[in-house]
Amino acid sequence: TVRCEIQGGEGAQWTYEWRAAKLNTPPTSNEYRIIRATESDSGGYSCRGRRDYFFSGWSDIITLTVSFPSKPTVTLQPSWTQIYSGETVTVRCEIQGGEGAQWTYEWRAAKLNTPPTSNEYRIIRATESDSGGYSCRGRRDYFFSEWSDIITLTVSYKPKAKLRADNTAVPVGGSVTLTCSVNPSSSSGWKYYWYRDEKSSEALTTQDAVFHSNGQISVSQEGLYRCRGGRGNPVYYTEDSQSVRIGKTVSNRPVVTLYPNWSEIYRGETITVRCEIHGGDTEWDYEWETNSMIKAPNQNEYRIRSASSSNSGNYRCKGRMKSSQHETTEWSDSVTLTVSDNVHSAASLTVSPDRVQHFTSDSVSLTCEGNFPEWRVRKFSEDGRLSDCRRMTGSTCDINTSESDTAVYWCESGSGEFSSAVNITVQNDGNGPILVSPVHPVTEGASVSLTCSLRTQKILSNVFFYYNDKLIQNDPRGELKISAVSKSDEGFYKCQYSGRESAQSWMSVKDELFIFTYLMYCKYEVHVHCFISNV
Repeated sequence: TVRCEIQGGEGAQWTYEWRAAKLNTPPTSNEYRIIRATESDSGGYSCRGRRDYFFSGWSDIITLTVSFPSKPTVTLQPSWTQIYSGETVTVRCEIQGGEGAQWTYEWRAAKLNTPPTSNEYRIIRATESDSGGYSCRGRRDYFFSEWSDIITLTVSYKPKAKLRADNTAVPVGGSVTLTCSVNPSSSSGWKYYWYRDEKSSEALTTQDAVFHSNGQISVSQEGLYRCRGGRGNPVYYTEDSQSVRIGKTVSNRPVVTLYPNWSEIYRGETITVRCEIHGGDTEWDYEWETNSMIKAPNQNEYRIRSASSSNSGNYRCKGRMKSSQHETTEWSDSVTLTVSDNVHSAASLTVSPDRVQHFTSDSVSLTCEGNFPEWRVRKFSEDGRLSDCRRMTGSTCDINTSESDTAVYWCESGSGEFSSAVNITVQNDGNGPILVSPVHPVTEGASVSLTCSLRTQKILSNVFFYYNDKLIQNDPRGELKISAVSKSDEGFYKCQYSGRESAQSWMSVKDELFIFTYLMYCKYEVHVHCFISNV
């Protein structure tokens, strides 16, 4: 209501004139009532009185401002949309530009059966039923503001802190870093409280640990550690984390050794990985760490029999005192073990003709193959002598066989690579037969044919074949055919024709993942020598 008042003229009969931008038909009374004001009612208002032909002066101008309050905003205090069971939070409705007005408030929220009319809604000891959307609007007389946007509050079960240690033993002269966190990561505002030992309720101080700003501490004392998160006022605490036992590292540092001391071995070989702790008479339990596919046992030795590529990797170990399981050594340096499936792919030996047994005065060629400029063919004789081929032409050794050429042969490059080895046997009975069998191992599942031959007749019939000195076939075709070789076919074979026997030869069978032949030779004073191939 806009009112025009003339002091000292109360008894007179006045009419009134108004000046206002919106008044197309100004009233003549001393009151002007604006019902349901709008922004167009904003402006200056002044008046004067008239009685007959007398006019008072114009009043001073009074300015009326009609504004529309902004859309309300719902805020949370603290400002966490993710809270937990038992926490307290205040939901507040704020109307910018309407601070001086006398507002009442309306709320929309699923749980509010009797919504408050004030601008604050305090949730004490929240439960999951308090989760949901909250919005509000203001009311003054007949005026209503817009509804605010909805803010969503999520109330979850009380969280449990998570404790992680970068190591479980304090290194000599060093420390272990512990990290405490609260999930989900969307929650915020946490401070962390640290405790040592199961029964202690006193939080650690700067005298006990080095505190970092990101939920981490560094400790150098052994013990059982736990943590929890806290936030708000009064402080709301999470559940305690699981405890982590931190031990102490003793000064003894282990060493990982390999026996034999080969960091590169080949498929099928045997090697022992050993953890050695020197100094003192302490009894230890052992712990291994490896990135190989096969876990090492917690013993001081790990014996790998018939190695495969899954055993390749880095190995390191540490010791744990049997008398005090919380005290450990430092980790040893890592030792890398490499298991190769194929070591000899770069060097190979072919024999022509391709058979183990030969007659005297046969021409036999042994050819080395591989990407190396220099080759020699080495010979290990039955009498234990090691020698080189005397007739080398490039990478080929030519032999005009005699009885002394019965030996083991292999190729060796100038840089030390060597091929698999083969046996060559020279028949010393010029009238006897020889067994025609392959020089190199036969792949499991392949077919193989063994025959018997005389110098004057290459294919014989009515032949007896023996396997490990046992008669296995009397075939008039003169052929022993094995359609699908298996490991059980490996052994010594010989043939007999017209009462004369050939020498016996070993036939090797390799699996599909062939273990290439490895050369080992030894000689004793009693002239006993051994040769091991296809370990």
